[in-house]
Amino acid sequence: MNAVDTNILIYVNDPRDPTKQEIAASLVSTLTDGVLLWQVACEYLAASRKLEPLGYDRAQAWQYIRDLQQVWHTVLPTWSVLNRAEDLLNRFSLSYWDAMIVAACLSANVQTLYTEDFGYSSIDGLGIVNPFKAP
Repeated sequence: MNAVDTNILIYVNDPRDPTKQEIAASLVSTLTDGVLLWQVACEYLAASRKLEPLGYDRAQAWQYIRDLQQVWHTVLPTWSVLNRAEDLLNRFSLSYWDAMIVAACLSANVQTLYTEDFGYSSIDGLGIVNPFKAP
């Protein structure tokens, strides 16, 4: 299974950086066995408000999440994710929210997380890929 971080979903709908928008849109549309993490969905809905001045309104953001729910598996938070995040915080240089995303991925057996926010290529067997980084 594969998951994306909030920033990937934002770039899909943010026209300010056409290169990142194209890469993000291509990734999301071709992602196989996709997972929509609960936290990512919530963060996306909150962060997408920054796109309102660009013509992307709240209703569109909610519809985008509903559309993703139709094609990806949704992973809901559990108490074990919280405990695992605490362990990750103690072992890695992650923000609390990033530790929660990694913990959710690990609990859901996600193989690859696509994000531009991490300085790691792998955490506890979870592959972390920055799709915007040149090979």
